[in-house]
Amino acid sequence: MIGGPSLPLWDFLLFRHYTLVSSPFFPVLLAFSCYFIFSVPFAILDVLGERAPLFEYKIQKQRRPTVGMMLRTLGTAVYNHLVFVLPAVLITNVVMPAPPLPAVAPTVWELISGALGVLLIFDTQYFFWHLVHHKNPHLYRWVHAIHHDYISPFSWSTQHLSAVELMTVGFWSNIDPSLLKCHPLTIWTLSVFSIWMSVEDHIGYDLPYSPGAMAHDIHHQKPSSNFAPFFSHWDRLFGTHFKNIHHHSKVWGQ
Repeated sequence: MIGGPSLPLWDFLLFRHYTLVSSPFFPVLLAFSCYFIFSVPFAILDVLGERAPLFEYKIQKQRRPTVGMMLRTLGTAVYNHLVFVLPAVLITNVVMPAPPLPAVAPTVWELISGALGVLLIFDTQYFFWHLVHHKNPHLYRWVHAIHHDYISPFSWSTQHLSAVELMTVGFWSNIDPSLLKCHPLTIWTLSVFSIWMSVEDHIGYDLPYSPGAMAHDIHHQKPSSNFAPFFSHWDRLFGTHFKNIHHHSKVWGQ
């Protein structure tokens, strides 16, 4: 089926940048580049502090990250990618080489429905994984605690993760689109969108357009709530969805 409006973009990628987009390392490069690019503007806001034009939207005005904190969290992300992610991609490519890129683009419907399906599956997976790691003190301490080093999240802390958590998230991010037989363009589009949403969850600014920053900021302050990464239906079903920080209780590891 011809892909409609998305076809010119796919042709452009295939004919102009095939070597790049066909590399097994391209998804990693795309994801990390997006994390870096999306984080920079908010890092600048944090450095400016009260002089920043958007400081009025800062959620925890009494707390702001230092340059040292930013470098530490960025360093954690770089280390994890160099030591764990890139070798994992290399081994996977040797054991199970990726098939050739398809010649035809996805339709707009295929792109949107595939991306939404993956988001819903991942949201479910991470909600229960996240909930269990907060309720079990040993899992929390050895796997998830590093992500809660900072009560007030900031953009670089998005990927301030243990290797186990990063590899778990990476595994789901790769297996879920495969289960739904998503087109590579759908996967790459989803990667950009999900990285943006993840960074946005951690920026620490409740901007007018920002759907997730306040909810996840509350999670870092009182981690017994708001476990889902994208949607709120699981938190609502389990009674862990909160907009008001005063209704939270203490959990393991905090």
